[in-house]
Amino acid sequence: MLPLATLWRIARRDLATRIRGLRLLAVCLFLGVATLAAIGSLTRGITSELEVRGQTILGGDVEFSLPQREASLEEMAGFRRVGTPSATVRLRAMANDPDGEALLSELKAVDGAYPLYGTMRLESGARQGPPPPGGIWIGKDLVSRLDLKVGERVKFGETSFLIDGVIAEEPDRLGEGFTLGPVAIIGLADLPATQLIQPGSLYESKYRVRLPDSANPEAVGKALTAQFPDAGWDITDSSNGAPGTRRFIERMGQFLSLVGLAALVIAGIGVGNGVASYLAGKRPGLATLKVLGADSGTVARIFGLQILTVAAVSIVAGLIVGALAPAIIGAIAGDVLPVKPGVAIYPLPLAVSAAYGLLIAIAFALPPLAATRRVPAAGLYRATVSGAARIDRQTVVAVAAALAAIIALAVGTAREPLFALGFIGAAIGLLLILVGLGWLVRHTASRLPRPKRPLFRLALANLHRPGAATGALVVALGLGLTLFVTLAAIQTSITAEIRSTVPQRAPSFFVLDVPRTETARFQTMVTAADPKAEINMIPALRGSVTEFAGQRVDELAELPEGAWVLRGDRGLTYSPVLPSGSELVGGAWWAADYKGPPLVSVEQEVATSLGLKIGDTLSVNVLGVEVQAKVASLRTVNWDNFGLNYVLVFSPGTFDAAPHNMVATVAVGPEAEVALSRSIPRAFPSASLIAVRDVVSQVTTLLTQMSQAIAAAASIAILAGIAVLIGAIAASRERRVYDSVILKLLGATRGQILGAQGMEYAVLAGILAVLALGLGLAGAWYVVTQLFDFTFAPDPLIVGATLIGGAGLSFLIGIAGSWPLLSAKPAQALRSL
Repeated sequence: MLPLATLWRIARRDLATRIRGLRLLAVCLFLGVATLAAIGSLTRGITSELEVRGQTILGGDVEFSLPQREASLEEMAGFRRVGTPSATVRLRAMANDPDGEALLSELKAVDGAYPLYGTMRLESGARQGPPPPGGIWIGKDLVSRLDLKVGERVKFGETSFLIDGVIAEEPDRLGEGFTLGPVAIIGLADLPATQLIQPGSLYESKYRVRLPDSANPEAVGKALTAQFPDAGWDITDSSNGAPGTRRFIERMGQFLSLVGLAALVIAGIGVGNGVASYLAGKRPGLATLKVLGADSGTVARIFGLQILTVAAVSIVAGLIVGALAPAIIGAIAGDVLPVKPGVAIYPLPLAVSAAYGLLIAIAFALPPLAATRRVPAAGLYRATVSGAARIDRQTVVAVAAALAAIIALAVGTAREPLFALGFIGAAIGLLLILVGLGWLVRHTASRLPRPKRPLFRLALANLHRPGAATGALVVALGLGLTLFVTLAAIQTSITAEIRSTVPQRAPSFFVLDVPRTETARFQTMVTAADPKAEINMIPALRGSVTEFAGQRVDELAELPEGAWVLRGDRGLTYSPVLPSGSELVGGAWWAADYKGPPLVSVEQEVATSLGLKIGDTLSVNVLGVEVQAKVASLRTVNWDNFGLNYVLVFSPGTFDAAPHNMVATVAVGPEAEVALSRSIPRAFPSASLIAVRDVVSQVTTLLTQMSQAIAAAASIAILAGIAVLIGAIAASRERRVYDSVILKLLGATRGQILGAQGMEYAVLAGILAVLALGLGLAGAWYVVTQLFDFTFAPDPLIVGATLIGGAGLSFLIGIAGSWPLLSAKPAQALRSL
């Protein structure tokens, strides 16, 4: 065996003379690794920033959140015993300018200790504590939409505030969660004068506590909960200041990483084709080395070093791009991201991406490399007509081990292993289907009767003759077309859901905090503006689930999968009749005049996640009072009708002792919308008016950004599919040159040769278009219905046009790849064969 230094010297000199054949290997690995590294680094960059800025994002070391009430004196004393507390109250309220225009806003009242961490910045500079008495700080959106300026006045409730500054940076903005309007900040002492908080008003009190450095936030939260067991607060600590944002980023990152992994696997096929093409061009050199005495192992090591070198350079280049991606994306799309990722190197996602790249290179480069070991020198010289050698068992085991390692790495690093396993299984299934189809096409073509016309006969023979690249072409074309259809179906389904389905069924307004004693006056005002108005009013409270089926929520080590209803406080209501948009699937609804012990109807999916059955108990904490009810029924809910839908609906009388107001949906004509947007805030200062078009706009923006992220990741897979197609054509080019030369000697024209190639690609594209339509629609259905929970409604025209365009592009790539065959000179080609 030659020393490694000698092997490397031979490999380096040969590589220096002609690296061109391995460009496809380099491009495929670079695309896949760069995509994975970029997605992993961006996800880790955002989550790391959330961890580093946890105290600032949350506004303290630990936060106690109370719905619809403020902390008692005893509870405030408990907060002061463990650290320095800061109180804020947050509610939705209408901002009214001097001209009578009104806009829904998030009004936030803060105390003198605010902010405990971070800095409150106005456009005029940094501030500490609340605005001056009678003053207010407003967000930039409020400035632009109501055309306000510093020094002017804006009214909230019954009080007019002097605008003291425009908010440039609110340190705990991300920790506040989703908002439906621009923020406005006042002093906590000024809140009572607004008269916005009445018995039953929907608002949230938050108490952030700054702890000593030696204190454990989790232990402090548990101790105070034990001290005040009936407080009913939700506790969040600074280790996860924005849990919803973190979950969303991690889940989206996992999904995109799996899409990137699929792109890398597709690129792996291109790696195999590129290596096969490269080794085919090196066949004389391989034979010469064997004639000079090199054994098969030596030859394999020489060319293996070359392949490994190019693969390593490509992987490193991909890692560099992936490492720089968070900073680049943060600079370009900083406003879209929840936080800008820090400029740092994240070793774990880079190491995982490098491992994927190396394993893919091994899995797909070994078979063509190993095939040369079992062919003698004479066989290599005549390999053009004798075909490839069989792969030995050792290579099969090595490839299987590499693929198993890829699956294990994907599942082991996934946030949801079962989802990752299912995704990988679907990808493997798709590849197996395409491989099987390739065999079926070859088998069928070999059994068909031979056409009489030579051109057709030649095109048919190209599909099944020895050494035909039909299998590789089917996989490449099938992957590309399937991805084209999948993306088109996803995009058009999302567009249909947002632009067509939702607006047609949506009301004009949601109105919050309508006083129970004023419901008749409210209905009269709406019907006066539009006699055909549709009004739906129901009671509204806030509370948190504290117990279900005998299990205490605060004693659970981990929440059950899908049990989002246990996180934070939830909207609650009661109703004598089954709400509109709901359908019973278990149990029975109570009588309209029911007056017995509390009963509750639970949404079916939530009940399944909690393991609830008819007859089980469920307890909620409302305003510090725990109410236990028995599960009387299960029901499905039509969530996308923009109606008043609740997970938990209780029997009448359950919350008679709790102060609460009403919420309403109002559907009116366009002219009445304009009139009511002015008259309702004036007549009901404590009520909040939410225009549905604003909600739809925010949802549209969010979902569009998500679909664009999916499209960006999938576009890499499409590029990889194109690279695979090019590689498949390149891998069979030498054999096609031989065929082209023979045909030319027999009198075939360039047009006839190109026509036969065109027929071959047209037949494959036509067959695969039908398969890709089915597979692509199936994949899109899964994403749309399972990930987005939307109705699957792709646009047939756009999907069809995309499929035809993709098939046409694939056909043109095939023809372009065949074009160099026409310039092959018979004498020169025959001498090199």
